[in-house]
Amino acid sequence: MAKRLQGKVVIITGAARGIGRGIALKFAGEGAKVGIFDLNEIDCLAVVNEIVMNGGESIALGGDVTKQQDVEDAVASLALRFGAVNVAVNNAAIMPSGKLHETPPDDFEACIAVNLRGAYLVNCAVLPGMISARSGCILHMSSITGILGLPGLAVYSATKGALISLTRAMSTDYAPFGIRVNAIAPGTIDSPMLHSFIEMQTDRENIRRQFDQMHPIGRVGTIAEVANVAAFLASDEASFVTGSVYEVDGGLSSKGEQPQN
Repeated sequence: MAKRLQGKVVIITGAARGIGRGIALKFAGEGAKVGIFDLNEIDCLAVVNEIVMNGGESIALGGDVTKQQDVEDAVASLALRFGAVNVAVNNAAIMPSGKLHETPPDDFEACIAVNLRGAYLVNCAVLPGMISARSGCILHMSSITGILGLPGLAVYSATKGALISLTRAMSTDYAPFGIRVNAIAPGTIDSPMLHSFIEMQTDRENIRRQFDQMHPIGRVGTIAEVANVAAFLASDEASFVTGSVYEVDGGLSSKGEQPQN
């Protein structure tokens, strides 16, 4: 049976841990050649080794997603090793917490730089090749916060909402070139980002229980559940899907109410 992403060349940002790592492993298992782009070069190499040990193909692309030269160098290195990029997954993100007036300017600017500027730079680096090939797929990792605007995550929510708007705008701009652009909006996922957020809280057990209970399905999601959706969207099975936002949220966005602080 043919693998869904056989031969596709993929760059994934923030791929050294969490959801990005999960997507990288899933894509490699589906036959993709995966570029692991992350600020943490040691963890990049660890993911590459994990992929290679399981028979896949991968390359470490250490760099800062907010720096244009790092992004362009990463895309060039990936293309030199495996060929032109077919799929880009803009997953790198940071999540400062707090209401807007509680967010320091440095945190605001860093969040915009990583979550939004990073996606812009990666897209600009891969789009010329995709346009030339008249084929390609771009995935933006948004969040349910970008749809619901959950309390205490003002700037993070703003960046994730911007990625949804960017997805819709790009889908119409690049459809004539055979390029599909979609977004994934996870609910709360059992990931390092969630663990870090909970560690900063005073009542950790209660906060974790609230996260489970606020999803109608009764629990937070898994990294694998997000990676499965990403693999579908990157594959030819989703050839007529563009401009869409896939809510992988256990029904949270359909509840009709929002949790309050």
